[in-house]
Amino acid sequence: MKKAQSDQLGFVPQKDIVYNKLLPYADRLDGESSEILSRIKGNLGRAVQLREIWPGVLFWTRKLSTYMRLYGRKFSKEDHVLFIKLLYELVTINKLEISMMQGLARLLINLLKKKELLSREDLELPWRPLYELHDRILFSKTEHLGLNWFPNSPCHRSATKLIMLKLVQRCSVESVLKTLVKNCRPYFSETATQEMLDEWRPLLCPFDVTMQRAISYFELFLPTTLPPELHHKGFKLWFNELINLWVSVQNLPSWEVHLVNLFARLANDNIGYIDWDPYIPKIFTRVLRSLNLPVGTGQMMVPRYITNAYDISHVVLWVSSLLGGPSKQTQAQLSGLFNSITSFFHPSNHGRWLMKLMKLLQRLPASVVRRLHRERYRKPSWLTPIPDSHKLTEEDITMFVQSMMQPVLLAMFSKTGSLDAAQALQNLALMRPELVIPPVLEKTYPALETLTEPHQLTATLSCMIGVARSLVSGGQRFPEGPTHMLPLLMRALPGVDPNDFSKCMITFQFIATFVTLVPLVDCSSAFHERTDLTEVEREMCSTSAEFEDFVLQFMDRCFALIDSSTLEQTREETETEKMTHLESLVELGLSSTFSTILTQCSLDIFKVALEKVFNFATTNIFETRVAGRMVADMCRAAAKCHPAESLSLFVPHCCNAINQIAVNEEVLNEEELDKEFLWNLQLLSEVTRVDGDKLIPYRSDLVQILQLTLHLKCKQGYILACNLLHHILRSTALIYPTEYCSVPGGFHQPVCDYLPIKDWGRPGDLWNLDIRWHVPSVEEISLAFYLLDLLLQPELQRLQRFSKGEQEMSRDDVLQSLTIVQHCLLGAGSLMPPLKGEPIPDLVHSMVNLNETTLYTGMDYDETRENYRDAICKVMRQLLHYILEHSEDDTKSLFSIIKIISDLLHFKGSHKHEFDSRWKSFNLVKKSMENRLHGRKQHIRALLIDRVMLQHELRKLTVEGCQYRTIHQELMKDLLRLSTSTYSQIRSRAQSVLFTALGTYNFCCRDLIPHVLGFLNPDNSRVTQQQFKGALYCLLGNHNGVCLANLHDWECIALTWPGIVRSGLSSAMSLEKPSIVRLFDDLADKIHRQYETIGIDFYIPEDCCAVAKLLMTTGSPFPEEPVPSEEESENGLKRQQLKNSEAVEKYEGLIGDLMDCLSNRNLPWKFEHISIGFLSLLLRDDHQLPPAAVTFFVKSLNHDSLYVRKVAISAVAGIVKQIKRPHKKVPVSPTELSKNSETMALSRIVAGDRPDNQWLQYNSSNLPRTSQEWDHCVFVEKTHWGYYCWPRKMMIYAPEAEQPKQNLSRTEMTERELIIFDHFTDPVFINQFIEFLSLEDRKGKDKFSPRRFCLFKGLFRNFGDAFLPVLQPHMERLVSDSHESKQRCVAEIISGLIRGCKHWSFSKVESLWELLCPLLRTALSNITIETYADWGTCIATACESRDPRKLHQLFEMLMESPVNGEGGSFVDACRLYVLQGGLAQQEWRVPELLHRLLQYLEPKLTQVYKNVRERIGSVLTYIFMIDVNLPYTQPTTSPRISDFTERILLKLKPLTEGDEEIQNHVIEENEVGEQDERTQAIKLLKTVLKWLIASAGRSFTTAVPEQLQLLPLLFKIAPVENDDSYDELKRDAKTCLSLMSQGLLYPDQIPMVLDALKEIAGSSSWHARYTVLTYLQIMVFYNLFTFMSDQKAVKDVRGLVIKLLEDEQLEVREMAATTLSGFLQCNFLSMDAPMQAHFEALCKTRLPKKRKRDLGSVVDTIPSADLVRRHAGVLGLSACILSSPYDVPTWMPQLLMDLSAHLNDTQPIEMTVKKTLSNFRRTHHDNWQQHKQQFTDDQLLVLTDLLVSPCYYA
Repeated sequence: MKKAQSDQLGFVPQKDIVYNKLLPYADRLDGESSEILSRIKGNLGRAVQLREIWPGVLFWTRKLSTYMRLYGRKFSKEDHVLFIKLLYELVTINKLEISMMQGLARLLINLLKKKELLSREDLELPWRPLYELHDRILFSKTEHLGLNWFPNSPCHRSATKLIMLKLVQRCSVESVLKTLVKNCRPYFSETATQEMLDEWRPLLCPFDVTMQRAISYFELFLPTTLPPELHHKGFKLWFNELINLWVSVQNLPSWEVHLVNLFARLANDNIGYIDWDPYIPKIFTRVLRSLNLPVGTGQMMVPRYITNAYDISHVVLWVSSLLGGPSKQTQAQLSGLFNSITSFFHPSNHGRWLMKLMKLLQRLPASVVRRLHRERYRKPSWLTPIPDSHKLTEEDITMFVQSMMQPVLLAMFSKTGSLDAAQALQNLALMRPELVIPPVLEKTYPALETLTEPHQLTATLSCMIGVARSLVSGGQRFPEGPTHMLPLLMRALPGVDPNDFSKCMITFQFIATFVTLVPLVDCSSAFHERTDLTEVEREMCSTSAEFEDFVLQFMDRCFALIDSSTLEQTREETETEKMTHLESLVELGLSSTFSTILTQCSLDIFKVALEKVFNFATTNIFETRVAGRMVADMCRAAAKCHPAESLSLFVPHCCNAINQIAVNEEVLNEEELDKEFLWNLQLLSEVTRVDGDKLIPYRSDLVQILQLTLHLKCKQGYILACNLLHHILRSTALIYPTEYCSVPGGFHQPVCDYLPIKDWGRPGDLWNLDIRWHVPSVEEISLAFYLLDLLLQPELQRLQRFSKGEQEMSRDDVLQSLTIVQHCLLGAGSLMPPLKGEPIPDLVHSMVNLNETTLYTGMDYDETRENYRDAICKVMRQLLHYILEHSEDDTKSLFSIIKIISDLLHFKGSHKHEFDSRWKSFNLVKKSMENRLHGRKQHIRALLIDRVMLQHELRKLTVEGCQYRTIHQELMKDLLRLSTSTYSQIRSRAQSVLFTALGTYNFCCRDLIPHVLGFLNPDNSRVTQQQFKGALYCLLGNHNGVCLANLHDWECIALTWPGIVRSGLSSAMSLEKPSIVRLFDDLADKIHRQYETIGIDFYIPEDCCAVAKLLMTTGSPFPEEPVPSEEESENGLKRQQLKNSEAVEKYEGLIGDLMDCLSNRNLPWKFEHISIGFLSLLLRDDHQLPPAAVTFFVKSLNHDSLYVRKVAISAVAGIVKQIKRPHKKVPVSPTELSKNSETMALSRIVAGDRPDNQWLQYNSSNLPRTSQEWDHCVFVEKTHWGYYCWPRKMMIYAPEAEQPKQNLSRTEMTERELIIFDHFTDPVFINQFIEFLSLEDRKGKDKFSPRRFCLFKGLFRNFGDAFLPVLQPHMERLVSDSHESKQRCVAEIISGLIRGCKHWSFSKVESLWELLCPLLRTALSNITIETYADWGTCIATACESRDPRKLHQLFEMLMESPVNGEGGSFVDACRLYVLQGGLAQQEWRVPELLHRLLQYLEPKLTQVYKNVRERIGSVLTYIFMIDVNLPYTQPTTSPRISDFTERILLKLKPLTEGDEEIQNHVIEENEVGEQDERTQAIKLLKTVLKWLIASAGRSFTTAVPEQLQLLPLLFKIAPVENDDSYDELKRDAKTCLSLMSQGLLYPDQIPMVLDALKEIAGSSSWHARYTVLTYLQIMVFYNLFTFMSDQKAVKDVRGLVIKLLEDEQLEVREMAATTLSGFLQCNFLSMDAPMQAHFEALCKTRLPKKRKRDLGSVVDTIPSADLVRRHAGVLGLSACILSSPYDVPTWMPQLLMDLSAHLNDTQPIEMTVKKTLSNFRRTHHDNWQQHKQQFTDDQLLVLTDLLVSPCYYA
């Protein structure tokens, strides 16, 4: 087949869509596709060479993507490669608009998607252009200044819902780019990895934002699919470096997620080539932590763990890639993971973590199935195969399925619904049906029996649907599967229940699913006739006799359902008569299930069913709204399956009944018709929806009925008659498959030749589908035209006479005629050729041909007959004009006409929305029944037929790029007239048809815009308010279609934007109407949201043209279009330049227009705002704003309106950036600068503080303090350079002499610079400006404004210190005013100043600091609670990306005694905050300052005030932030935690030695003299706690050894009870412990921690011993797999817990029992024989006899050692029992018996036993029926005695 096809095509197609070969007209498609492809190649190639991006290139690339939708990748390999190269060049053109880029990128993604089609030999793509594109868009340098608008840049008035929309759109640009890189990755060259590492390694500075950027680039770009022989050029270059980085990071920074994603991809692409074993415990520990499960009591969550958790889909990919292989370690850990989290899946547990767990459960089996498919069933391609040693073995699969079964079975009944579990089961059952299906059946049978728990039923049924296919097809693994099928079906029948909607729907779905898979044929005779059957097959044969019974019972159930849902029963008289939403769903479920059953029946069963349904339908009379529709649907289903048998019953019956009633003439004119008449008409209209040629015998009867009923007076009656007409026409005129049976040819052979049970669950065979198509025959087409001539022609003539005024018709008559016309059009639309008309010339100029392509859809139009589409069109337009003139209020007729116009334009036999919903449901069904393991399209036959039908419909609906003809133009004008009519409903319906049409025809928007704007024109005085409003809606467009106001084209915008602004002067515009005001708001918002900077200069590079030329001259099919000649290409270049210069003219023209509008004094304020908004959108980074607009914006800075001022501030900041003069950069060599001979060898990576980056660091002995030093100092502004490694080429700014001159004189300035200069040196202007800036905007909500900062930074950067003299007095005044808004204003100016003086000369900078230092000192002493955040932001912003040596004055000033007590504790805290802001920005480059600060703070750590303590804690975090324990990193020269901790511990000695309880000392402020050491130590401890808490979430690595030295102290303080009244010290200690216990531990730290805990467990304070246990619970769970991989650690933990079980303090013993049961439950410890024996021995400890005591004597309260030991034994047993709350393991019954023996022991034992038993009862109550079976009868007796409370009345 392939061979023949490639001969005919002339090439071997890469991969075409197979379904095309099954269409009835398949033989014509090869020719058609070759012709289209050759036109695409020719015209696309020409367009590129003629340099015509728009419309040429865009038009033809769109055609290419449509071609791929219709034919798949049906082109040769060489064409495929050329298309990709061409599009790659186009996507990476420098100044392409974003939306164009997105469109081209989507097409390129589609071409690259199937990577097995092209190997690395066929294609190589460069990575750098993509990186540049990515960088340019996602990290745009000018977007935040409003110089570059992406389709969703933030507009000024953003409501919350807009923000959401923006996120979506932003994500779409981002996700398109990411997907594009992902698909190009396999084709990057082999040297790419090294180049990428060189490019991005220098960014790896963990304290900087660049880290996130570098790692996300690595994740996105690094290629991982290189073949094994190139691995040394691929991942081996970076694997060790990055995995060590990952292993050593403990606190989940945001970039860790990207690393995990990268490793997951690496593992999946290179299974078997990387040894992951050493990392597996670490991987699983981190995965478990990332699920954020709650553990222990009262645990604190670190917020960053929640936001930065891993992405489950990548975790799943990673885990499934690690399975298998020789070591089997992963499976063991995975089982451990599921064991430890199984109890979280139990339906009684619920929390925010549940969604994650369910996702894990659903994705993991799917991922393993995908891997199995890849290993065993996928066609081999160029991608590296998995080596045999690492393929999954049968044993691996079994182990995997077993480890997942328990959580999945629990999750079936989860609160989030059973869908996730059902999908998991579906995939697990593909691998091991014999392990998966039986337990599900065990849950399903009881659920079908109970009536009281409907949720249980819906959950189990939806899971059964998932495993249906595996169950029915049996196979070697699960041969008894099929025998369950009938019992399940029979038991599901009661689910068809009129009272429970969801149960009813799931039952329908369940029955339909099973019946689709199984032919319902009675094979019981084969039981005797054939001898070659297996045992199971014999059983299947004998049960198949019950099928008939099942079908009949199902029908009875349905009839009962119908009886209970008639209108009379479910409605009051007054309510609506339409079907409710639920009823329509039930109707759909019922009819589809019934038709599935009949399709799958044998003929014998069908006949019985047909008779039954016929009797039911004809002996009752139903109302036609609800019940009638359901019955008619059932009859239609029967007629569809076997038309001949069914029609011979129904048609004569219905015709007779109708004729008998209609004998009486009056009937036809009655308003209310007889019910029987209506019911028979409805029944007849439904049963005629069958195969057209079966209707031919009844044509005369049907025509007679139509003539009789089409003109009934009763509306309900004639609508039913129209339906009948519609259905007869459709049946005869369309192409469709006539049967959907699961086996081709049906089941009509005798049983001895063909045994249906062999076909249970069999997939359809794509190559022998044998579809029976209905293709209209000559007879049928003549019948259709006969009906049209007979019935449609007279209606059209009547309407035409009416519209000429020659004949009177009532409104009802008009409507009736229109209804008939509409139904004829709907029925026979596919027979009518499209509308005729001349193409409209010259809408756009193009040098390539833009013709439409027509697709053949199986219809050859008969040109000899009348074209009814044209006829209807002509009459409708006359009628429409007549109605609009004479009776515009006849809205019903107008609705009908709008509908007809829409169908005239678009309808060719199917509607788009119907197609979409069918496509959706097809995908749903496919998903629920597909076999992902074997793949290769093994779907059931009905689905495959459906897919072929969808392909046919897709061809009918493909209308992209239709030519715009005169007839369309006229209809559009009619629609526009209707869209601006008086009635709002007519307007909105007409508008939606109009928007659809606008999206269909090429370039028609340009034709329509002037007409729409005509209504808004203020000179047009005849416009009504309704027309005005309609026109605005037309501009706004609907939510997903075109928006006329915002087409990305200068011509259109130049018309619409000024049009919108000018409409404010129109007489029809009234701002009193809120609806109109809202419309203008929406319009402005939509434009702001969707506008993107429209390109001004496009150019297509030469390389691109070369590829295009290749495309035109190679390969087959060969394009007919000639390659452009030299002069044509020249011409193209000229046109490109001409177009660009025209664009500039239009751009400036548009700004001029908007400025004119603004100068009109009568314009309402609203429109002034809109206009200013538009102007702000027109700022761009490649073309300066015209001077007039610059003046306008600068003047607007002092406008009265706040909105205008805000826009102006942004705009001026942008303008200043536009006119900035470029600064020159020169390369430097870092190694020479380090003045250090022994530079490191480059082979090893060493990060951190090295000799060769010391020159960058702050050194107070070597600061540039003179002009000379300043000029010779090399300033490096960016913080990350040099930390990890040096960039290949490091650029810094050239010396001052080579930079643009500062402080120009007026004569040297450009026009735009002068405008700004003059305004900002004018004191009056500045006065006013500062006045406005220091006003409050929204009280209490204002923050430091980055916009204003950008403005000032730009001014000082461009104009030097020219404006300082005018500003200085204002700054001095504002600084001393403590008002919040005044302080904020001066903070914004100062930060702008400091950042703006980047390029000033030394002398200027000196004088600047002389001015600033006093100002800042004043400011900091006046700081208030409202303003400290602003000052912090101010200093942090000022220090960002600046060399610390430039700012040395600032730092020295801030370091002058920050905590001096002047101005109270608050000012101290604020000063520290501000200082911290500045130092944090400098990261690792100021070690000296950090040392000085630490030295200064250390004596002050005993601060009294809480706020200062908290601030110092936070500052300490930043001081020690640089001390990280990362791989390849030098020990830091910044302060180190270990030294600090040593010094602290010395001072805390008084606390660690004493034994008394540590109280919080509150000290009076005025107390004189030194307090004792102990008090000082307590105060110190409080500050240290604040530091530990603050650093828990911020630092990268935790200093475990140092923290351990503080542990004993914390354990002493931390309280045990949960009580909030504790003082600060105890609360902090508790928080601190909770955070420390969650920390991630390295394997080598575990022994240290355990030793510390053991020591504390021996302490005298029981509080400490108690807290050890809670600490242990959380620590072990959060480091589970790291612990489990260390046998000694497990032993130690176990010893510790068992020792504490025998503690003398009761609370400690109980906590130890809880801890033990937790460890057993998460399988950290196992319940082994020695442990059980140990507890049983302890239980048997004899208690001393109670001595008879004198009544008066004091009771002996201290428990004897024996009692403690006995209690310990009982607690141990109780812990074991409580450790399995949801099942009964084998050892459980015996332990329960042992426990019950102690029920009457002394307290506290008795209490423990009672508690345990009641808990056991509570947790096992739900499934007691199953659990009972584990016990013997005697044990059950004892248990019942214990669990049932004694009766008091006995």
